[in-house]
Amino acid sequence: MEYKADALVLRTADYGEYDKMVTLLTAERGKIGAALKGVRRAGAKLKFAAQPFCFAEFVLAARSGRNTVASAALHDGFYPLREDVVRYYAGMTVLSACDKVALEGMRSGELLVSAVTALEGIVQDDPLALLRFFLAALAFAGYPVSAGACPVCGREPSGRMRFDFAGGSFLCGGCSEEGVPASESTYRAVRAAQGEGAAETDGIVRALRLLGAYFSFQVGAELPELPEYLRLLRG
Repeated sequence: MEYKADALVLRTADYGEYDKMVTLLTAERGKIGAALKGVRRAGAKLKFAAQPFCFAEFVLAARSGRNTVASAALHDGFYPLREDVVRYYAGMTVLSACDKVALEGMRSGELLVSAVTALEGIVQDDPLALLRFFLAALAFAGYPVSAGACPVCGREPSGRMRFDFAGGSFLCGGCSEEGVPASESTYRAVRAAQGEGAAETDGIVRALRLLGAYFSFQVGAELPELPEYLRLLRG
């Protein structure tokens, strides 16, 4: 049986002498594995489909519970991500997060759209692209982040505040001792990623570090590409 799926290549691995295995994020079937036969041979037509960041319409042949890529039509390869090391690690953070939260058989259309949108934003040097993606991925995984009023006093937090890992919310520093310290610039960056106000670079870096820790805490998986991206971003 053959079926079509728009999919984003999350990771690849060599298999046998000439083949590759790819992990794909699809809207309808979630995360799936597929084989690309002979793709490591010189002149193979589907080499582009065996690369991380490839977003394409795949035709997959399913047999005995295994998928083989029959053909692929490229939507976007996001090639600029491979030409700049900072963009590359930002993009790899997106792929890694998708790999951690998507499951086989899980409808993942929202996650796929968020990932592709984030990669487009990273290519265009949108400073909030990765932060927006983190918020979307966390919401998809069932751990949304709230950057509104303090859930204890109902006022907008300011100055010294805390971020509650249990509830995914920012609290006034004097309202609770739960969670970890968070700066106002971090809070403002998250608000900016949610469409409210503006953010400074330092706040974006702090927010990414915080949400990366929150992601690891809730999902139970590290994102090794994120610290390297933040190191490169800070120069």
